[in-house]
This record gives sequence, C-alpha cells and structure tokens, in this order.
Amino acid sequence: MSEKSLFINILSCNPKPSAWPSGGWFFTNKGGIFAGMIQRLAILWVLLGGPVFAAEFTQADRDWWAFQPVRQAAMPTEGGGWAVNAIDHFIARKLTVHELSPAPAADRRTLIRRVCLDLTGLPPAPEQITSFLDDDSPDAYEKLIDRLLDSPRYGERQATLWLDLVRYADSDGYKSDHYRPEAWRYRDYVIRSFNTNKPYDRFVREQLAGDEIDPGNRDALIATMFLRHWIYEYNQRDVETQWRDILADVTNVTGDVLLGMGLQCARCHDHKFDPIPQRDYYRIQAFFAPLLPRDSMPVGTVPQRSKFFRKHKAWAAATGDIRRQLDAIEQPALLKNTTGEGFGKFIDKIKTMIRKRPEDRTAYQRQIAELSERQFGVEPAKLPERLMGASKAEWERLRSELKEFEAQKPRPLPQVKFVVSDAGPVAPATRIPKKGDVVEPGFLSILDPGPARITPPQAALQSTGRRTALAWWITDPDNPLMSRVMVNRLWQQHFGRGLAANTSDFGKLGEPPTHPELLDWLAARFVADGWSLKKMHRLIVTSATYRQASTNEQSERADPANTWFARAPIRRLGAEQVRDGLLAVSGELDLESGGEGVAADKSNRRSVYRKVMRNSPNEVMHTFDMPDHISHMPQRNVTTTATQSLLLLNSEWTRQRAAALAKRLAKRHPGNAGAKIVDAHELAFGQAPLPSQLNDALAFLDACGAANKPPGLAALTEYCHVLMNANAFLYVD
Repeated sequence: MSEKSLFINILSCNPKPSAWPSGGWFFTNKGGIFAGMIQRLAILWVLLGGPVFAAEFTQADRDWWAFQPVRQAAMPTEGGGWAVNAIDHFIARKLTVHELSPAPAADRRTLIRRVCLDLTGLPPAPEQITSFLDDDSPDAYEKLIDRLLDSPRYGERQATLWLDLVRYADSDGYKSDHYRPEAWRYRDYVIRSFNTNKPYDRFVREQLAGDEIDPGNRDALIATMFLRHWIYEYNQRDVETQWRDILADVTNVTGDVLLGMGLQCARCHDHKFDPIPQRDYYRIQAFFAPLLPRDSMPVGTVPQRSKFFRKHKAWAAATGDIRRQLDAIEQPALLKNTTGEGFGKFIDKIKTMIRKRPEDRTAYQRQIAELSERQFGVEPAKLPERLMGASKAEWERLRSELKEFEAQKPRPLPQVKFVVSDAGPVAPATRIPKKGDVVEPGFLSILDPGPARITPPQAALQSTGRRTALAWWITDPDNPLMSRVMVNRLWQQHFGRGLAANTSDFGKLGEPPTHPELLDWLAARFVADGWSLKKMHRLIVTSATYRQASTNEQSERADPANTWFARAPIRRLGAEQVRDGLLAVSGELDLESGGEGVAADKSNRRSVYRKVMRNSPNEVMHTFDMPDHISHMPQRNVTTTATQSLLLLNSEWTRQRAAALAKRLAKRHPGNAGAKIVDAHELAFGQAPLPSQLNDALAFLDACGAANKPPGLAALTEYCHVLMNANAFLYVD
C-alpha cells in the first residue's frame, strides 16, 4: 500500500473514541472527530517510520499517576485545631481514614535541634537554644526558621544533598583517580544558588544549558559542570566506547535527578515495565550528542562573543594558509614525541581524527580527538630543538609571517575552566545501537510524542541549541515530573521518606505516593511560589506534622513504618552531620573557610568543602555511609555497624575532639564541675542533663580526681568521649 493510500485509509476510519487510547501530556483525548484525527495521524507517523507516539502505549501506561497533570486539589477540612497549614489537613485526612491520631507537639529543645540539623546540618549552639527558649512570642518558631534559612549554613547543608544526586567528586575515579582542580567551583555554585534562593527552574536550566542561555554569566557556565561529573578512565584507548558510556551516564543522571525516571533501563531495549521505548532513550540522549568537555571556555555576552567571533573569523581567514603550512611542519614532530600515554596506542581511525586540524574535524571527530588528546601531551616549547635544517628554517619564516597578523587577532575573552559546550553548530547523528536508526532529539513520548523544536543560538556561540530546548521542556510548569520530583525530595529530607518512597523512580518499579493529593498540592504550590526552595522548606518545617514528637504508642502499634506520618521519625545523623557535629561541639569547626585556597584535608572546614576523592574517602564519613560519588544517590544507606562504634571509641581523631571539648568546657567554666556537665550536654544533645545524669557525671569526675586539677581534665575528656558515643548525639528525634 502506498503512503498516500495508507493516509486516506486511516483518516477515513469511523471514529471509535472508546477504542482509541487517550493521549499523553499534550494529546488529551476528550472524544470527537478532531481528537480522533490527531491520534490517527500519530499512528500514521509511527507506521511511516516517524517517532514513537502515544498510540503505542496502553491505557494503563497513560493512566500512571506520574504522567498525569499536576492538579492542586481542594484543601481537606480534617485537622481541626491541630492543623497549622494545608499540609496538616492532607495528613489529617489520611490519619482519620486509618483511625490514627497525631503525636503531641515536640518540646522546644527537641524541635530546635531537629530543625537546625535539617536545615543547616549543624546542632544548635547553646546561645541559639537559649534565645529560642526565651522568646515567648507567638511566632518564635517561625522567626527561628527564617534565621536558619538566611544563614550561610543553609546552602552548605542543601548542597550536600544535591551533590549526592549529581555524583559530584573532585577526582576522576577508576584506578588513578586523578584530582580535578576546578570541580570545587561547581560545589560553590550550588551553595551560592541555595543561599540566594535561586529559583529552582533557573537552577536546572543553567546546569543543562547555561552556556547557551546566559554565556556572559560566569556562574551559568560553571553550572554546566553538572554535565562533567562522570567518571573518567585516563588510559582507555577505546575512546569511542568510553564516550558512548559518558553520554549514557549523562542521560541516565538527567533522567534520575530531574525527571525521577529510570531511563537507563531503556538503553538496550524497550523498558520492561515503564512506557519508555528504546527510541525515547536515544531521543533524549540526542540532546547531549553534541556535548564537548572543555578545559576552558570564553565568558562573554552574545554581543561580546559575536564581536570576538567576527574578528577571529577574519583573522583565521587571513592566516589560514600560513597556519596550514605551520601545522604540516609541527604536527609530525609533536606527535612523534608525545608524553603521557602516547599517540601511537590508538587505532588508525582515531589517529586520523587527531591528525586533522581542529577546523577540519566534524563535531564527532572533534569529540573523539579531544578526548583522546587528554591521554597524551605535546611539547610545543621543544619544537625549536626538534626541527632541523630546511624544515626549521621554513617554520621560522612562517612564524614570522604569522606574527604580522597579530594586530588583527582579537584579544581573548575571560575564561572559565572544566565546563561544557557543544562541539559545533551541527550535532553528530544519534543512532540506536545495532538497529542503526537515526534518532532526532525528542522527549518522553508518553508526555510529548512530537519532535523537539530547537532554535539554534547565535552563530557566535557555535552551539546547537539542543540542550536549551531540553532545559525548557524539563522546567516547563506543565511538565508533571520535575516539580513533583523536587518537592518529594524535600519531603524525604525532612521526614526520612518521600511521599513517593522511591524519590528517583516514579515508574512502576517505584511505589505510588501515599498522599498523592498532598504531593500534587505541594508541587503546584512550588511552581506558584516561583520555584522557591526556601518557601517550600519553610512551609514543610512550620507544619504541625513536622513539629510532632517522635513517640506515639498508637501509631507505633498500628503503623510501625510511619506510613501516615502520625509521629516524627527518629533518624541517625548523616556522615557530614556526624563529622561536622563533633567539630562543632568541640568548638573546632571552621565556618569561615570556603572553597578556593584552603588546604582541604588539613583543616576543620565543614565536610561539604572537603576534597571528595572517589578512591580515598574520608574515614569518618565513609564509616557513616557517605556514598562513593560514582553513581547517582537519591537516598543514603543508613547502617548500624560495629565499625562505627569502634571508630567513635578508638580513633585518635574522635579522642582529639573529646579533648578539645574538655578544654573548651574548662575554659568556659573554670572550677565549676556542675556547669561543665550541663554545658557538655547542651552542646552535644541540645538538652540539659537529668538530675541522675548530673549526679553520675559528678561522681565519675570525683572518682578520677578533682575537676579543677590536671587529673580532672583527663577525666573530663573521658566523659566528653562518652557523650560523643551516645545515641543522643548520633540520632535526632
């Protein structure tokens, strides 16, 4: 049958709305001839070899909760006098259904420790506790929240969680684990973004396409390091396979972090459970196909870049013949004497790409050649001693001739390092492996089956505009995934578990949300509030749900997993919270040092500022389940092991913290043993000691010697060491 005949046959079919599947995000089927025609055209496109359309999916696929539009449901009436904000009414509705009552409110000391650790990652200082307890105004707690959100510590805490998601590290991984001296700039960018409350949609767009969206903004270019955190094997001679793996990693992490969908399952075949065909995987990967890791890139507005581009193009045209002749002399000598892994190890295909002059390479050849060139070095400075005879004389003549055009060469723009751009304005083809089908950029077909609309940026940027198109689609307020995914992550941060338990898998292998209406209400509110993360944090932590105590006998019996949030969860501190907390309690935590110019491994800076070497993790944090930063980590493992207890009991590092705390107490309360004990408990637990605890502590110090004599300092150190091993320090309720 001809294409024309097939087209007529499909259009002339009698519409049967009940038999036609309803559309996805942009194709909603409400019946009628027009809707049926649209769907028949979609099927026709598939039959003629076009992209996968929604007609391919079952009704159950399209009905899956994550693909439905975000709807802001009406606020329930349940909750009575208990509810503080809308969150509580949604929670109260479920509690009523399950015949549960909320726990009473936590006491103020418990609450300040909980919220300080949640929002800043640090325990409250005694001064913070006293100020909060002494404030008897009705909005004392809200004012505390505002102070915490305004603190620089807030951005440091939130960045720690984000860096887990993007598998940030300061090293390559694999055996050599080479240090990445510029990676810290991304970490500091993330901290700044959280502290300044950068709208989350802008935050995401910068990381996907900052070089195209805002090329004159250094921060926007640094943000593209999001696409540079893949592990890298410095001596992998099969460069093409490594590049395919890098593109797959970037695709997978983008799906996990921003869409909450496990795209990687569709890399080799159609997803077995979710409506993600293999073609969709490569439609999304096609946005990244032109990606080019850059050691440096110019920072300049579009007019600045355009001016530079015009001048450089004119200079290149004027000097093209001279530079071609120079290259013919220089390249053989340079490649004959390479350093590092050497040039000779590559197959002929790659050698050919490397030998090509940069301006003569296709985008794909540039990607492979430049990735290969990272494995060896050339030494232009040694050319004078390596060139001889007539070649050297000709080389010197050509260099002198090139110098005459120096005035025409534009002055270089400021540079930023370790970022990405596209390899050029024309993207390499994306093909489905084994099948060989060429795939154009597109989105998840269940949501948006058509091809992506891509607007090429200004010629001066030498980019495709593909990542910008992806960035705008992902951050579109109508996209049902991104807002849900992020508010669910924030809920997990504060309650230990998301409303949808699998925060990076909203597919059928994950669990549907326990409170779907609340999740949608929060997602809609997030967008309405301008994608403000601080406003969402404030809304959650000021709810009565968050302020509950951790004990509720009825809930513990009927709902041991706390599925319905009738009590606060008891949680162990994260790795950074343990280390930073010990330093904060001992008075040694350095809160002034930032990223650049500080000896990371010889200071007591916050853990977020330490070097993250994939193969050499910090002993304390590794023991307390810090991830390896090789892959995306949506939720950390929480283990209880003998190694943790042994480290706190026996490591010299922990004992030094106890000694520092003892000296701090002795200095603050000379000659007053009782005050030392009270202060120690306030610092470590945020709680004053019970009378029995105070008596036991004083008896211990007396047995070891007078508290205000030298033996007393040793005894106080031992007591401080005990506090640092206590569950009251390691857990927050």
